Amino acid sequence: MNTSKQISHWRVVAASVCGTSHIRNKQLCQDAHNWQLLPDNILVAAAADGAGSASQGKIGAMVATEAAVEHLSHKEVSRAVLADDLDVQSLLSDALLAAKKAVEAEAAACSQQPQDLATTLIITIATPEMVAAAQIGDGMAVAKNRQGNLIALTIPNNGEYINETTFLTSLDAIDTAQMRLWREEIVNVGILTDGLQMLALNMVVGEPHKPFFFPLFDFIENAEDKSLAKEQLVRFLGSERITQRTDDDLTLIIAAFNRS
Repeated sequence: MNTSKQISHWRVVAASVCGTSHIRNKQLCQDAHNWQLLPDNILVAAAADGAGSASQGKIGAMVATEAAVEHLSHKEVSRAVLADDLDVQSLLSDALLAAKKAVEAEAAACSQQPQDLATTLIITIATPEMVAAAQIGDGMAVAKNRQGNLIALTIPNNGEYINETTFLTSLDAIDTAQMRLWREEIVNVGILTDGLQMLALNMVVGEPHKPFFFPLFDFIENAEDKSLAKEQLVRFLGSERITQRTDDDLTLIIAAFNRS
């Protein structure tokens, strides 16, 4: 028996950190994230940014990300199911709806209005052969294929002003959600909330900024120690290079598929 062969797998590192403006004002981080590896190398991940105007935005973000990932983890998601475009779209729509219902239920349990828990939400499903994303609000999801092509699966959904966006609790949130499916040999996936989008997105052409993402993807591909990688990512998000450009809360999920 050959015991030297390594099993192909996803490497994932993720963090949500409090923005400098929230630290100064003694506010909690409004961002949240969640991810899970399902059987057969299926990665599901979610990131959310609770609305600054919502009194319980942090709770909304936490509930939404947990509900979305939990919903997908309890579905019989397989590579065979993901081979059908309509099934992928249905999975993402159902996960968005599950998150919305969970936020609404949490609001009712806390005697709050749903808008008090307003939050954005990005959900991604990835295998070595495909990646799909759904998004309500701002932030973005990206993916890189084996040929080195980097695409934005979703882009920020802003209103007339840059700080305007749609939230999961909005009436038309599910109907207006962005969705994209990319069938390629996937090697990297990234999800981020709006605190990083000015660094990670070329806003003029709506394309992801390779000098931002490629070093991060190299980092996760070579990260052997999960705890150390998480610490390094948190330090990066709190570094002067980042905080000079943004004072908002920051969430970043990066993943690499190791085929060795």
